[in-house]
Amino acid sequence: MELVGDRLTVTGTDIDLTMSVTIEVAGESDGVVVLPAKLLTDIVRAVEPGAVHLAAGEDETIITAGRSEFSVRQIRTDEYPRITELDDEGVVMDAIALNDALRQVIPAASGDETRPILTGVLMAPEDGGVRLVATDSYRLAVRDLTGVDVLSEGQQVLVPARALSELARVLGGDEKVTIVFGERAASFTVGGSKLTTQLIEGDFPNYRGLIPSTHPNRLTIGRETLLDALRRVRLLAREATPLKLTMDADSLTLSAVTQDVGQAHEEIDAKFEGSPLTVAFNPEYLAKGLEITPGDEVVLETIDAHKPALIKPTEDDNFLYLLMPVRVS
Repeated sequence: MELVGDRLTVTGTDIDLTMSVTIEVAGESDGVVVLPAKLLTDIVRAVEPGAVHLAAGEDETIITAGRSEFSVRQIRTDEYPRITELDDEGVVMDAIALNDALRQVIPAASGDETRPILTGVLMAPEDGGVRLVATDSYRLAVRDLTGVDVLSEGQQVLVPARALSELARVLGGDEKVTIVFGERAASFTVGGSKLTTQLIEGDFPNYRGLIPSTHPNRLTIGRETLLDALRRVRLLAREATPLKLTMDADSLTLSAVTQDVGQAHEEIDAKFEGSPLTVAFNPEYLAKGLEITPGDEVVLETIDAHKPALIKPTEDDNFLYLLMPVRVS
């Protein structure tokens, strides 16, 4: 915590990810202090609403609020990690557009830290804009932001999805975000908040080769209609039970069977072009794909029961969600 005049900058870091927030306070004397983050947070949350006063001495900081008083031992400032600072000039872009894109791609990133490449979101130039890509090898999300020039030609970066999730939390109310990409780190500044993260090193999978160029089968359906039916049927899709979609003529039937529990099926109207087909998916992955796809109507494109399927909006070419089917007997 660094106080200069009436501006207090609070910084937290775990080395890979750093967040700094600057706020206006009633400062009395400048200085720097390091305090245990969780304890400080717990204290501030616990005290009654109103002013909080912090007075730092040589070894401890006194925190008072209302009739409560706490004495917290300080951590030596020279033990605090050195924070990465990026001096390059940043690129300003629309914060709302970036927030929407992050909401659509982050869910497809892997949470398996043993495969660090897949825990990141690829950002690369694409047709005069920037493309965001994430995959956990079972699904893939691709979102294009047009007219956004944040990367040089041929440059691409792999940003940890965890860092971008934290960024999404502070993007909501602001209109602009300033982005700086360094060789090994990136920073995002939104209002008085600045997030700095280490980039992931390594080569992202060749995702383009995963996306089929043609699909003989095409199902068009209302997004909420399909989501509501899926939520009902998946009540019987316990644990790893796949959810089956049977497409035929002008209908779609969803079904799930869990041994020793029961079964459910529901038929809904839909526009289908192609050969009758039954394909099964992980219900959680399918639901998430529908939730993050924009628009009132979606298209499900399939080849057969074993090859990747695509979920796309009917009126937007800037997003797609690829989903691997589940093999069932």
